[in-house]
Amino acid sequence: MDMSQFFTTNDYFSIIPAVMLALFGCAILLFDFLIFPDPRQRKYLLIFVVLAEGFTGFSLFRQTSWLAAQNVPDLSGFGGSITVDGFSIFFNWLFLIAALIVAVVSYKYLENAGEHHGEYYALVLFAQSGMYFLAAGTDLITLYIGLELMALCFYILVGFLRSDKRSNEAALKYLILGAFSSGFLVYGFSILYGLCGSTKLADIAGAIAQRPAWDPMVFLALTTTSVGLLFKISAAPFHMWAPDAYEGAPTTITAYLSVASKAASIAFLLRIFLGPFASARETWEPLLTLIAVLTLTIGNLAALNQTNIKRLLAYSSVSHAGFMLLGLIAGNETGIKGIAVYIMVYTFMNLGALLVVVALRRANIIGEELDDMAGLVHKSPGYAFLMLIFLLSLAGIPPTAGFLGKFYIFESLIETRHYVLAAVASLYAAVAIYYYFKIVRSMFIREAPENEPALATTFPLRIALGVSLAATLVIGLYPQPFLEIAKSSLLVR
Repeated sequence: MDMSQFFTTNDYFSIIPAVMLALFGCAILLFDFLIFPDPRQRKYLLIFVVLAEGFTGFSLFRQTSWLAAQNVPDLSGFGGSITVDGFSIFFNWLFLIAALIVAVVSYKYLENAGEHHGEYYALVLFAQSGMYFLAAGTDLITLYIGLELMALCFYILVGFLRSDKRSNEAALKYLILGAFSSGFLVYGFSILYGLCGSTKLADIAGAIAQRPAWDPMVFLALTTTSVGLLFKISAAPFHMWAPDAYEGAPTTITAYLSVASKAASIAFLLRIFLGPFASARETWEPLLTLIAVLTLTIGNLAALNQTNIKRLLAYSSVSHAGFMLLGLIAGNETGIKGIAVYIMVYTFMNLGALLVVVALRRANIIGEELDDMAGLVHKSPGYAFLMLIFLLSLAGIPPTAGFLGKFYIFESLIETRHYVLAAVASLYAAVAIYYYFKIVRSMFIREAPENEPALATTFPLRIALGVSLAATLVIGLYPQPFLEIAKSSLLVR
């Protein structure tokens, strides 16, 4: 049978990165079972991850080059279900960087935890494949399949520490709440399909534009869809899963979940709100305003009393979701660029902070409490100063990259005359400084316990921390090239 009757060259070209990830994920499962049954050989599976990301990166580069050579803004595949544009390519590079960093630092961590299994690396790649469709999908079915592929992988990865009750409990809570939110999302999608008889985002946008802003069916579709989307970005009051999932998951997966999954969910949210719901801004802007303020309030206030670093960073992640929602509420070019810059810098600074926590994991020491950070500057000054820089960036202190992200969000709010929101966001940015500096105080002022084993360090971990540090500082000190990259993602269809 000639497959060209069913698939065009554009169809193949539009999904090459996702196919590469899926194929290498399957190869890892096969090699783990047939070739590397000895646990000591599983480190060689990292070669497949590196190759997968290399081929995926090359595919993304080819897509970028093709768009530039043809001088077109996008490439559609599968009848408009997949759209390759600057937006999708920007986010997929973030997914690639996060997945590669997490995979290469996981080996030693999983060895220390006694849970080094080959399927871990396959699940990381399968989750990234799902993320590809969240960034490139322009059809409800495509987006939902991508979302569930990503979510199913994370349900398993969060519970990957099989002998750890916290990990098991976190995975179960995440699964139950995730299934609940997916039900709302599917219900919203079904209403959208009923409104126009199509699952294509462009067709849905046209149908909604012909209806009044406060049309009851549009409002019902908006609210139910929003529940599912806001759950995925851990916005309040749909954030309940985040602290438990972040704490119970392997720290490497906490890092992956906190940056890659959030970036993919933000991409999904932007596709929906700047696509089908663009004409209903009058309806959803007050709703998102309330959600953003609630998210900032709960995220920052709940973080104040946390003594577990991963739970603290979970509530911090909730707060950062609130800041990104403010960029969407502003809705102008500066706001959308601000979201792109914010998620880019958040990827590196949050990854870096959690990688330091990874280094604290040693034999018989989990290393996730504030007490484990006590006197870190005396035990390991390098890690202490790395953590300081990442925390300064998370707090938005110049000249780190985190300041740049917050700057564009505030600028967009002022440009669109959302002065009250800008004032509220400024207040909570100040609150965040307090709880981040709880960690700094523990590292630099408290005394280090005696007779503690040395911190774990491996060459991949040092490289990953170096990349995160370089990006956090370079984006803050020399932002222009990165602003151009973020600008390329502004076109959302």
